[in-house]
Amino acid sequence: MNTESLSPHSINVTGEATGFLPAPGSRGKPITVIGTEAIRGSFDAKCLEQAMNSRGAPGVTDLVLNPDAHAGYGAPVGCVLVSPTHVYPGPVGVDIKCSMSLLALDLPADAVADKATRRALINAICERTPTGAGRGQRTARKSRHVSPELGKQLVVEGASRAVCDALGIPPAWAERCEDSAHVGHDHTHAALGLRLERLLAGGALPKFDDKMTQLGSYGGGNHFGECEAVEIGDNDRARKAAETFGLRDGGLAFLSHCGSRGFGHNLASGQFRALQRFFETWGLPLPGQDKELVYAPLGTPEADAYLDDMALGANFATVNHLLINALVLEAFQEIIPGATGRLVYFISHNIARREIVDNREAWVHRKGATRAFPAGHHALRDTPFAETGHPILLPGNPTAGSCVMVAEPGADKSCYSVNHGAGRAKGRKAAIRELDQKTVDDEFITHDILTNCRFYPKDEAPAAYKDFNEVLRSVERAGLAAEVARLRARFVIKDSDESLGGAA
Repeated sequence: MNTESLSPHSINVTGEATGFLPAPGSRGKPITVIGTEAIRGSFDAKCLEQAMNSRGAPGVTDLVLNPDAHAGYGAPVGCVLVSPTHVYPGPVGVDIKCSMSLLALDLPADAVADKATRRALINAICERTPTGAGRGQRTARKSRHVSPELGKQLVVEGASRAVCDALGIPPAWAERCEDSAHVGHDHTHAALGLRLERLLAGGALPKFDDKMTQLGSYGGGNHFGECEAVEIGDNDRARKAAETFGLRDGGLAFLSHCGSRGFGHNLASGQFRALQRFFETWGLPLPGQDKELVYAPLGTPEADAYLDDMALGANFATVNHLLINALVLEAFQEIIPGATGRLVYFISHNIARREIVDNREAWVHRKGATRAFPAGHHALRDTPFAETGHPILLPGNPTAGSCVMVAEPGADKSCYSVNHGAGRAKGRKAAIRELDQKTVDDEFITHDILTNCRFYPKDEAPAAYKDFNEVLRSVERAGLAAEVARLRARFVIKDSDESLGGAA
């Protein structure tokens, strides 16, 4: 297929919300496409071209395009790439283990009905969890101090008991994580310790101590914290799943979206540079002639280095989320004495994981895609979610709400994955150019949603994203997952640094 002619019309439709693109040269398994007609129309030529390049790359056996897909770094954001023989940094991205977490609070939604209470909570959270690129503990007077020594420990160990105790994180929360700790290429933490020592000694991690001060912070761009009113679906399955997850109809919850901050970005950027130099030195061909689709065969020193660096960044991201949730709970307890809470789940959407695909071990790369294991999946054995499936946390936008879902058996068609949110409909520059600031801000007033921003970033406005309800309809009609609860925003914590335009 000529990639220059790719368009939504190139997709072969097999159902209301399913279709496929033939693999390059029609060799091998086709690209699986998830999306209704309206969603398929949102895939532009660049997104489809990246999907074709990724599917034709060495060692790739499966490629899935989810309904939130749009052009990204090498591979589309909103895709799943499977390879039993190679690792690809592009289909993980520069924000290693960008993730979602959800904290259930033992409070009714009307506990924050009063605007003054919500404003006080916003201030209390911002005193503990700074926002904005480059910002860390020094800009939040009630944050946790993280020494360089503790930083080295946590990026190697992840959310170990010792790390949780040192940071005031309830150790039981580690049991509510997709992965509470990551190991090195040889399945050990020792490999990560050695890798970290080499990186530090070689000057590959500049300002490491400063990057550790970003622990417990959101950063910029599309990262956020959001206080939610919980609406459980009106059916037995939703109610059963919600009970297992620890969600209560009419209750409060807090949804967070962030990743590995500057530390993960340094690691990922270093890997891209190293692999691109390797390809240039040896004159190796690039998939689709795209330098963002560099790769390494498993078992090579280059693959080992990437897997170790990815694990270091992922461990930072895990502890970052858990600490944010501990600080958010602390802020609620300051404003509403007696409040309690527990982690519902923590799940990534920018990671490569070892999983069993077609009866063999493979690396499943999810870039802007969320794992979706249904009830009875072997990986959920001996977990609280064995009989329901684990929580899937999907951010939509503040006015349309976000969603908690649970996987269906049909998720096998998408390599047990779903989208990671709504997906961008407008690029950042286009959104800033085309959207009206007053209209954006008035929408929040209409929905009685408070924010910490003087002006809500236009490039993060609801209108910059796809129709979330249509995205969810695609997932449900494709038989991948079902809705358990809708989350309605009551207030939003966002990068409020106007000089960054929300795009950091």
